[in-house]
Amino acid sequence: MFVVAAGLNHRTAPVEIREQLAFARHGLPAALEQLRAVAGVEGCVILSTCNRTEIYVACQQEETGIRAGKNFLGQSCRMDPKNLEGYLYTLNTRHTVRHLFRVAAGLDSMILGEDQVLAQVAEAYEIARETGTTNNILNTLWQQAITVGKRVRTETRIDRNTVSISYAAVELARQVFHGNLEGRTVLVIGAGKMSTLAARYLKDKGVTTVLVSNRSYDRAVALAFKIGGQAVRLDALEDYLSRADIVISCTAASHYILHREQVARARAARPDSPLMLIDIAVPRDIEPSAGDLPGVKLYDIDDLQQVVLANLEERQHAARQAEGIITAEVEAFFRWLGSLYVVPTIIALKEKAEAIKQAELERACNRLGELTPRQQKIIGSLANSIVNQLLHDAVVNLKKAALTPRGHLYAEALHELFNLPVEGAKSRKEAAAVEGGGQ
Repeated sequence: MFVVAAGLNHRTAPVEIREQLAFARHGLPAALEQLRAVAGVEGCVILSTCNRTEIYVACQQEETGIRAGKNFLGQSCRMDPKNLEGYLYTLNTRHTVRHLFRVAAGLDSMILGEDQVLAQVAEAYEIARETGTTNNILNTLWQQAITVGKRVRTETRIDRNTVSISYAAVELARQVFHGNLEGRTVLVIGAGKMSTLAARYLKDKGVTTVLVSNRSYDRAVALAFKIGGQAVRLDALEDYLSRADIVISCTAASHYILHREQVARARAARPDSPLMLIDIAVPRDIEPSAGDLPGVKLYDIDDLQQVVLANLEERQHAARQAEGIITAEVEAFFRWLGSLYVVPTIIALKEKAEAIKQAELERACNRLGELTPRQQKIIGSLANSIVNQLLHDAVVNLKKAALTPRGHLYAEALHELFNLPVEGAKSRKEAAAVEGGGQ
């Protein structure tokens, strides 16, 4: 059994491409069921965040799984699949395991060590598990990935300095307004976790007024109450836009919340006051051409990466520690995976030896004629001793091999040498694919 991945992230694709492959949470179960129905796919998980969309597939053939993931992404995107090819990466089993562990640990995030991705990894797994598209291999892999993410944060404290997309947005605002946000009015669109964090950071940095707007007005009221802000109905958004110095938007909408025309009308009321728009949503909330208006500065999620570079030195040190933890955890996973191959092999080998022993004992006893119980016991003990001694070294060495990434190769050799009837035994070509680690 292999686990492979296909996807794109903030390093391989700009936001305008990523937003076309973003899966809404409510649409994930249907997408998972569709992917699971593809021939050769024995399990799947979809991880879709602001910075990545990745398809994880459990399969008997690596090439089949990779092709299924790529084709599914091509069919799901709102663009020519041929144009998508240059943005995608594919990972074989060994690279997939390490990659997922690094993602869960925050080492593959736009902001090194950010903590939100671990919850996103856990949620992606939970949705797939509830939908019924995982299997034993994926369950173990994702549960271990979540454990790895927690262990890295506990042992390295990589996330102790607050650096997140929300924090970066606030730091960007401080830079634009020369480090002083006192007296400024901020309009926060969205009441999710990122918006909540941004609103709290803004209040901590001295913002006087925070307006909160959300599709669910009750959630806007709840957030406004927590931070001492004011709730605004979404259909009245334009009326309050003219009061804002800074707009931070992060919703789950599949279309623009703010259009160029709305921003232009708001600017007409305050032509001499600069307006900063920070769009941290994927898909984007603010029409990009709004940034072309006089006095308007528009930043999207890709612009935030530069904001936090100066704060990453300590996290990079922690990341080096984390890589050591991940290496150990990857090897632990492959030891477990190797045991899946060698245990059935050992059982099949012993069963075959036992069958041969019993058949030969019966034939020998028939040729010897009537034997006393003592004679039968001696002959039986002799046969048991011969079989056990012959198998001892093979079984011990195979168990040792199971603790290495090459365990399945030893198991495969025994399958062929002894013609063992092990269900799901892989070919040499498949085994070599896992060991090769090629991408």
